[in-house]
Amino acid sequence: MKSEQPKPFLNHEKYRWFFTSSGKLVVGGKSSLQNDELLKKLKRSRQDYIIMHTSTPGSPFAAILSEKKPLKSDIEETAIFTACFSRAWKEKNKQASVDIFTLSKIYKTKSMKIGTWGIKGKIERKVVELNLVLTKQEGRLRAVPQITVKNKDKLLAITPGKIDKREMLPKFHVLLKEHFSQEELLSALPPGGVTIKGKTKPLKSSAEIPSCVTCDDCPLECPSRK
Repeated sequence: MKSEQPKPFLNHEKYRWFFTSSGKLVVGGKSSLQNDELLKKLKRSRQDYIIMHTSTPGSPFAAILSEKKPLKSDIEETAIFTACFSRAWKEKNKQASVDIFTLSKIYKTKSMKIGTWGIKGKIERKVVELNLVLTKQEGRLRAVPQITVKNKDKLLAITPGKIDKREMLPKFHVLLKEHFSQEELLSALPPGGVTIKGKTKPLKSSAEIPSCVTCDDCPLECPSRK
Protein backbone atom coordinates (compact mmCIF):
# COMPACT_ATOMS: atom_id res chain seq x y z
CA MET A 1 0.00 0.00 0.00
CA LYS A 2 1.43 3.34 -1.08
CA SER A 3 1.67 5.91 1.72
CA GLU A 4 0.00 9.29 1.32
CA GLN A 5 2.30 12.28 0.98
CA PRO A 6 3.06 14.26 4.19
CA LYS A 7 1.38 17.65 4.48
CA PRO A 8 3.57 20.60 3.34
CA PHE A 9 2.51 22.72 6.36
CA LEU A 10 3.71 20.12 8.86
CA ASN A 11 7.10 18.54 9.52
CA HIS A 12 5.73 15.22 10.77
CA GLU A 13 9.14 13.83 11.77
CA LYS A 14 9.40 16.21 14.74
CA TYR A 15 6.31 14.52 16.24
CA ARG A 16 5.34 10.92 16.93
CA TRP A 17 4.17 9.43 13.65
CA PHE A 18 3.43 6.28 11.67
CA PHE A 19 1.59 5.19 8.52
CA THR A 20 -1.51 3.03 8.87
CA SER A 21 -1.96 -0.19 6.88
CA SER A 22 -3.90 1.81 4.27
CA GLY A 23 -1.07 4.35 3.96
CA LYS A 24 -2.54 7.24 5.96
CA LEU A 25 -0.14 9.39 7.99
CA VAL A 26 -0.87 9.65 11.73
CA VAL A 27 0.86 12.33 13.79
CA GLY A 28 0.78 12.94 17.56
CA GLY A 29 2.42 15.33 20.01
CA LYS A 30 5.33 14.26 22.21
CA SER A 31 4.43 16.73 24.96
CA SER A 32 1.72 19.18 26.07
CA LEU A 33 3.53 21.92 24.17
CA GLN A 34 3.67 19.85 21.00
CA ASN A 35 0.00 18.90 21.36
CA ASP A 36 -0.89 22.59 21.39
CA GLU A 37 1.42 23.35 18.47
CA LEU A 38 0.07 20.47 16.40
CA LEU A 39 -3.61 21.25 16.95
CA LYS A 40 -3.15 24.95 16.20
CA LYS A 41 -1.42 24.11 12.91
CA LEU A 42 -4.18 21.65 12.00
CA LYS A 43 -6.85 24.25 12.84
CA ARG A 44 -5.22 26.67 10.40
CA SER A 45 -5.35 24.02 7.65
CA ARG A 46 -9.19 24.14 7.72
CA GLN A 47 -9.42 20.36 7.27
CA ASP A 48 -11.70 18.50 9.66
CA TYR A 49 -9.29 15.69 10.56
CA ILE A 50 -10.07 12.79 12.90
CA ILE A 51 -8.40 13.42 16.29
CA MET A 52 -7.84 11.05 19.22
CA HIS A 53 -6.79 11.31 22.88
CA THR A 54 -7.07 8.88 25.77
CA SER A 55 -10.07 9.33 28.06
CA THR A 56 -7.64 10.18 30.87
CA PRO A 57 -4.86 12.84 30.94
CA GLY A 58 -1.34 12.19 29.69
CA SER A 59 -1.74 11.37 26.01
CA PRO A 60 -0.77 12.67 22.60
CA PHE A 61 -3.47 14.31 20.51
CA ALA A 62 -3.15 12.06 17.46
CA ALA A 63 -4.49 13.07 14.04
CA ILE A 64 -5.16 11.04 10.91
CA LEU A 65 -3.84 13.41 8.24
CA SER A 66 -5.94 12.44 5.26
CA GLU A 67 -8.68 14.17 3.30
CA LYS A 68 -10.10 10.73 2.51
CA LYS A 69 -12.57 9.13 4.91
CA PRO A 70 -10.57 6.89 7.29
CA LEU A 71 -11.21 3.17 7.15
CA LYS A 72 -12.22 1.19 10.23
CA SER A 73 -8.69 -0.17 10.29
CA ASP A 74 -7.27 3.39 10.32
CA ILE A 75 -9.43 4.22 13.36
CA GLU A 76 -8.42 1.05 15.21
CA GLU A 77 -4.71 1.46 14.49
CA THR A 78 -4.67 5.13 15.45
CA ALA A 79 -6.52 4.39 18.69
CA ILE A 80 -3.92 1.75 19.61
CA PHE A 81 -1.08 4.13 18.72
CA THR A 82 -2.62 6.91 20.85
CA ALA A 83 -3.07 4.60 23.84
CA CYS A 84 0.41 3.09 23.60
CA PHE A 85 2.13 6.48 23.60
CA SER A 86 0.06 7.71 26.54
CA ARG A 87 0.56 7.52 30.30
CA ALA A 88 -1.27 4.17 30.21
CA TRP A 89 1.86 2.47 28.81
CA LYS A 90 4.08 3.99 31.48
CA GLU A 91 1.63 2.77 34.13
CA LYS A 92 1.90 -0.76 32.65
CA ASN A 93 -1.81 -1.01 31.83
CA LYS A 94 -3.00 -3.73 29.46
CA GLN A 95 -5.82 -1.63 28.02
CA ALA A 96 -6.78 2.02 27.64
CA SER A 97 -9.87 3.96 26.60
CA VAL A 98 -9.47 6.36 23.68
CA ASP A 99 -11.79 9.23 22.72
CA ILE A 100 -12.37 9.84 19.00
CA PHE A 101 -13.70 13.12 17.57
CA THR A 102 -13.19 15.57 14.71
CA LEU A 103 -10.98 18.64 14.77
CA SER A 104 -14.01 20.96 14.49
CA LYS A 105 -15.29 19.72 17.88
CA ILE A 106 -12.31 20.94 19.89
CA TYR A 107 -11.64 24.45 21.12
CA LYS A 108 -9.20 26.33 23.33
CA THR A 109 -9.74 29.38 25.53
CA LYS A 110 -7.09 31.69 26.97
CA SER A 111 -7.71 30.32 30.46
CA MET A 112 -6.83 26.74 29.43
CA LYS A 113 -3.31 25.61 30.29
CA ILE A 114 -0.82 24.28 27.74
CA GLY A 115 -1.97 21.03 26.20
CA THR A 116 -5.57 21.35 27.42
CA TRP A 117 -8.44 21.61 24.93
CA GLY A 118 -12.20 21.46 25.32
CA ILE A 119 -14.49 19.16 23.34
CA LYS A 120 -18.07 19.99 22.37
CA GLY A 121 -20.69 17.52 21.21
CA LYS A 122 -20.70 13.75 21.22
CA ILE A 123 -17.54 11.67 20.98
CA GLU A 124 -16.85 8.05 20.15
CA ARG A 125 -14.97 5.93 22.66
CA LYS A 126 -12.90 2.80 22.01
CA VAL A 127 -11.06 0.47 24.40
CA VAL A 128 -7.87 -0.99 22.93
CA GLU A 129 -5.05 -3.35 23.94
CA LEU A 130 -1.57 -1.93 24.50
CA ASN A 131 0.83 -3.77 22.20
CA LEU A 132 3.14 -2.68 19.41
CA VAL A 133 5.65 -4.06 16.94
CA LEU A 134 8.88 -2.55 15.72
CA THR A 135 9.10 -2.14 11.96
CA LYS A 136 10.59 0.19 9.36
CA GLN A 137 8.50 2.85 7.64
CA GLU A 138 9.93 5.36 5.20
CA GLY A 139 13.35 3.99 6.13
CA ARG A 140 12.89 4.82 9.82
CA LEU A 141 12.37 2.56 12.84
CA ARG A 142 8.79 2.86 14.12
CA ALA A 143 6.74 1.27 16.89
CA VAL A 144 3.30 0.65 15.39
CA PRO A 145 0.19 -1.44 16.16
CA GLN A 146 0.63 -5.13 15.38
CA ILE A 147 -2.28 -5.05 12.94
CA THR A 148 -0.59 -2.32 10.88
CA VAL A 149 2.15 -4.41 9.25
CA LYS A 150 2.47 -7.84 7.70
CA ASN A 151 4.27 -10.58 9.64
CA LYS A 152 7.29 -10.45 7.34
CA ASP A 153 7.82 -6.78 8.22
CA LYS A 154 7.57 -7.22 12.01
CA LEU A 155 10.95 -6.97 13.74
CA LEU A 156 9.92 -7.40 17.40
CA ALA A 157 6.70 -7.29 19.40
CA ILE A 158 6.61 -5.22 22.60
CA THR A 159 4.21 -4.58 25.49
CA PRO A 160 4.38 -2.39 28.62
CA GLY A 161 6.97 -3.69 31.09
CA LYS A 162 8.78 -3.08 34.36
CA ILE A 163 12.22 -2.27 32.95
CA ASP A 164 12.88 1.19 31.52
CA LYS A 165 13.50 1.23 27.79
CA ARG A 166 17.02 2.64 28.27
CA GLU A 167 18.00 -0.40 30.32
CA MET A 168 16.54 -2.67 27.62
CA LEU A 169 18.67 -1.21 24.82
CA PRO A 170 21.33 -3.98 24.95
CA LYS A 171 18.61 -6.60 24.42
CA PHE A 172 17.17 -4.70 21.47
CA HIS A 173 20.63 -4.51 19.89
CA VAL A 174 20.96 -8.31 20.21
CA LEU A 175 17.51 -9.16 18.87
CA LEU A 176 17.30 -6.69 15.98
CA LYS A 177 19.18 -7.95 12.94
CA GLU A 178 19.72 -4.44 11.61
CA HIS A 179 21.72 -1.92 13.62
CA PHE A 180 19.80 1.06 14.92
CA SER A 181 21.32 3.91 16.89
CA GLN A 182 20.43 4.42 20.52
CA GLU A 183 18.72 7.69 19.59
CA GLU A 184 16.54 6.03 16.95
CA LEU A 185 15.53 3.20 19.29
CA LEU A 186 14.62 5.53 22.14
CA SER A 187 12.70 7.82 19.79
CA ALA A 188 10.65 4.94 18.38
CA LEU A 189 9.72 3.36 21.72
CA PRO A 190 6.94 4.58 24.06
CA PRO A 191 8.01 6.29 27.29
CA GLY A 192 8.48 4.00 30.29
CA GLY A 193 9.17 0.30 30.66
CA VAL A 194 8.99 -2.34 27.99
CA THR A 195 8.75 -6.11 27.66
CA ILE A 196 9.99 -7.74 24.46
CA LYS A 197 7.60 -10.35 23.06
CA GLY A 198 9.53 -11.88 20.19
CA LYS A 199 10.98 -15.20 19.10
CA THR A 200 14.74 -15.42 19.06
CA LYS A 201 17.33 -18.10 18.46
CA PRO A 202 19.43 -19.16 21.48
CA LEU A 203 22.79 -17.42 21.71
CA LYS A 204 25.85 -19.64 21.63
CA SER A 205 28.15 -17.77 23.95
CA SER A 206 28.36 -14.86 26.34
CA ALA A 207 30.54 -13.07 23.79
CA GLU A 208 27.38 -12.47 21.73
CA ILE A 209 25.65 -10.73 24.61
CA PRO A 210 26.13 -7.05 25.50
CA SER A 211 26.26 -6.13 29.16
CA CYS A 212 22.75 -6.16 30.66
CA VAL A 213 21.52 -4.32 33.72
CA THR A 214 19.10 -7.08 34.66
CA CYS A 215 17.76 -10.39 33.38
CA ASP A 216 14.16 -9.67 34.40
CA ASP A 217 11.77 -10.03 31.46
CA CYS A 218 14.67 -10.91 29.16
CA PRO A 219 13.63 -13.31 26.35
CA LEU A 220 17.18 -14.39 25.58
CA GLU A 221 18.57 -17.85 26.29
CA CYS A 222 22.05 -16.95 27.40
CA PRO A 223 24.75 -18.24 29.79
CA SER A 224 24.06 -15.45 32.29
CA ARG A 225 20.64 -16.97 33.01
CA LYS A 226 22.03 -20.38 34.04
